[in-house]
Amino acid sequence: MREGFVKYLVPFYTPKKKDKTTFDISNFVREIRTGDTEGFMYRLEAFFANGDYALMGDKELYFHNAVYVFFTLLGLYVEVERHTTSGRMEILVQTKEYIYIFELKIAQSADIALQQIEEKDHAKSFASDSRKLFKIGVNFSTEKRCIDEWKVV
Repeated sequence: MREGFVKYLVPFYTPKKKDKTTFDISNFVREIRTGDTEGFMYRLEAFFANGDYALMGDKELYFHNAVYVFFTLLGLYVEVERHTTSGRMEILVQTKEYIYIFELKIAQSADIALQQIEEKDHAKSFASDSRKLFKIGVNFSTEKRCIDEWKVV
């Protein structure tokens, strides 16, 4: 009886389809490949908010690694801690048409993250690149254990 209920009745009465969830990988990939940073960041924010607080870490390294793994699983070209003459880019994602430079902070602000991208002049490496470049500052809350704030320039 239980198996029949779970297999046949629950799917019939729940409108959500398995392949079209909010976190369907194709949504993330489409947004990154089309330069829809606002859509992607809202979805990424919801993704972290959907996690279990008991499993979420409270160190910057945890969030840094989670974001890196996330982009890697999307099948995107990702570099972490990319060295330049003026410092290190925290996360760099490149597609055919776009470049994304991410700076992640914890218990600070998205503005501070963006300020670091500017101070270290991370975009300079791509001055002659014809692709559109996005600088994204992200702040994670140790209290909420999710994305607290983000800004795109």
